[in-house]
Amino acid sequence: MSCLEMPRSPVPDFLGASERAFNDATAMQPRAPAVVPADARNGARVKTQDVQPEGVYRPNFNFLTPNMRSPEYVQMSTAAAITLGLMGGYMHRTSCTRCLNLLLTYPEGCRANCAYCGLARHREAERNYADRNFIRVDWPAVPYDQVIDIVAAGGDRGRFHRMCISMITHPRSDDDTRIVLRKWVERVRHVPVSILSNPTTMTRLDVQELKNIGADIFTVALDACNRDVFDRTRGSGVQSPHSWDKYWEILHAAAEIFGPERFGAHLIVGMGESDRDVLTQVQTVRDLGGHSHMFAFFPERGSLMDHLPPVPRPQWRRIQLARYLIDYRSHRLEQMRFDANGTLIDFGLPQDEIDAVIDAGTAFRTSGCPGKEADDISACDRPYGDSPPRDIASYPFRLNRNDIRKARRQIDAGMSSTSAAAATVSRSK
Repeated sequence: MSCLEMPRSPVPDFLGASERAFNDATAMQPRAPAVVPADARNGARVKTQDVQPEGVYRPNFNFLTPNMRSPEYVQMSTAAAITLGLMGGYMHRTSCTRCLNLLLTYPEGCRANCAYCGLARHREAERNYADRNFIRVDWPAVPYDQVIDIVAAGGDRGRFHRMCISMITHPRSDDDTRIVLRKWVERVRHVPVSILSNPTTMTRLDVQELKNIGADIFTVALDACNRDVFDRTRGSGVQSPHSWDKYWEILHAAAEIFGPERFGAHLIVGMGESDRDVLTQVQTVRDLGGHSHMFAFFPERGSLMDHLPPVPRPQWRRIQLARYLIDYRSHRLEQMRFDANGTLIDFGLPQDEIDAVIDAGTAFRTSGCPGKEADDISACDRPYGDSPPRDIASYPFRLNRNDIRKARRQIDAGMSSTSAAAATVSRSK
């Protein structure tokens, strides 16, 4: 999230590849997870050495990670740490993030093994949990009481519109989320809280309790846009415990308990699904009363998919635009047209209406839980969480005219190529 680049092994540069209309399912296959040595499992090295933490910990692979646990410690995004003054650095074209993203942390780490995630269990052999990168950056660990003290005293200078507690798959995650939430709402009343949930360990009662304590919005990181992609990237295909049906069970519970406009689902574009698959989930969530928070697939360093290409920009832009039309302009999936491959070829609106939405630029901003600016502008701006600054996928700030022209060119390129392909198929028939 900072423009400061971390030392990293190179990731293939696919950003200039214009020949791909979408990432085909057959090509988007994760590597198989390797066997983790017994002495590295479940945070064994950290727990055995038991180095005690002292204040803020910045990830460093040169010495052993301290034994830090939630709720006493939480990790936060690099952007949040810069905004709070806990780390130096700067962010390209923006001075802060408007969401304080907090991540529960334990030596054992997340017990899931999602193929696209830097926090996955298979990395136990490579890096201790608190040293792992996630959505392209490091996440420093901070005493939670220190975080509350800073924000309660106005140390964020009013820049945070929202706080988000990100759960992980861990036996303590549900109980500790309640503790973290309760301490926050008791002391920080001016910054509402979202929950990024872990459905695998949750029941309907857990969802209700978080609402009762004071959570404002509840989200489910569905991520995969169809059952096959889910199983392949975060279920049995990578020895991970998550299931499509369980995630939807908790999402339905959130819709009923939190109510319209107070819940959402994360979706990642570019992992082998079609445009129709993505937008079907968007429409389903909208029909339940919620919103979809979109992420562009980008190969996370150290993940089981770090050798694969990011989502092509033309596909990403048309999906961003279509999602915005469904979520905020009352447009419907049934009014759009798709080719035989499920690729979007017609938004189903007059061109002048589409042009007006493109010119506003909001459709191409980071999507997530709303902030104080407008219902369709996210507080969770995740600066450069799904792309490098040199080729922005989700804009964490208001687009200027050059940004809008670039987005329009990318949409036009994608729609013209898919329309041409559809015409070719039609003539061949």
